[in-house]
Amino acid sequence: MGQRLPLRICGTGAYVPEEVLSNQHFVNYLDTSDEWIVTRTGIRERRRAAPPQSTSTLALEASKRALEDAGMSADDIDVIVCATATGDCQFPATATFVQGALGGSRQIPAFDVGAACAGFLHALLVAGGLLASGVYKTALVVGAETLTRFADPQDRSIVVLLGDAAGAAILTRALNPEQGILHYELGCDGRRTKDIWVPAGGSRLPASTTTVAERLHYMHMRGREVYKFAVTKMVDLIDRALSETGLTPEDLKLVIPHQSNLRIIESVRERLGLSKEKIAVNIHRFGNTSAASIPMALDEARRDGTLESGDLILMLGLGAGLVWGSMVMRL
Repeated sequence: MGQRLPLRICGTGAYVPEEVLSNQHFVNYLDTSDEWIVTRTGIRERRRAAPPQSTSTLALEASKRALEDAGMSADDIDVIVCATATGDCQFPATATFVQGALGGSRQIPAFDVGAACAGFLHALLVAGGLLASGVYKTALVVGAETLTRFADPQDRSIVVLLGDAAGAAILTRALNPEQGILHYELGCDGRRTKDIWVPAGGSRLPASTTTVAERLHYMHMRGREVYKFAVTKMVDLIDRALSETGLTPEDLKLVIPHQSNLRIIESVRERLGLSKEKIAVNIHRFGNTSAASIPMALDEARRDGTLESGDLILMLGLGAGLVWGSMVMRL
């Protein structure tokens, strides 16, 4: 959908906190088992941010690594777009904390995009549109989350899924018109806002002793409904992406899905008829990191040599809202 955007990713970075939570951590106090978690999610461990850390501090580390990878400094960036559902606070934007901590001499714009697990793709398109229009030349796009702070430790259906992490990319305009975003699709079914949500803490239901007592500041999810929707929507997104670009699965060097559930990822792989090497999977090590999962996997693939300039990738994500996004990009 939409016009092509000639863009280039010239640097990526990722960061995860040091603390590792294995499945045994939850087995120790919940009615669950390692086998139950692995069978239903594919997750074996995830990371948890330390008490002094926040979403912006994770985003800052990923951003520094992306700048280093691109051979740039903070003064080379014209705009910062941060995708997160777990910002440092209600306001200001988490991106403003990142901008301040990067230490550049310029007072560049910095703002957040809230699209949950599809957030990085939304942020990438927003930044790409700003660059393609000529408003700016270079953008820092970040996906960062501290989801463990919003998981009810007593809810085994959710707490075992979530991890903390950040991923970042440096985006510039490309001289080669064949390079960049070849296809994108973003969408939302706002009738399903309560399929995944944190009920309290906003203007709809401000914090009170009652909301705290009723555990309404934690994430709530209709897991079975979301799972069925995600599998169907992912297949639809793939079909349209390939149809509108005229590509075949064999043309793709790598598919990078949001790391929500290994069974969903496997359904995507089977739909495309891809070998395991052609689909990015790190959920077993990091769990569901929402907006951070796609840029993290992208960074891993660039650093281990899986991806090179000129390769075609397909990125997919679906999350709270319910919102979704897909993007075909030539690196």
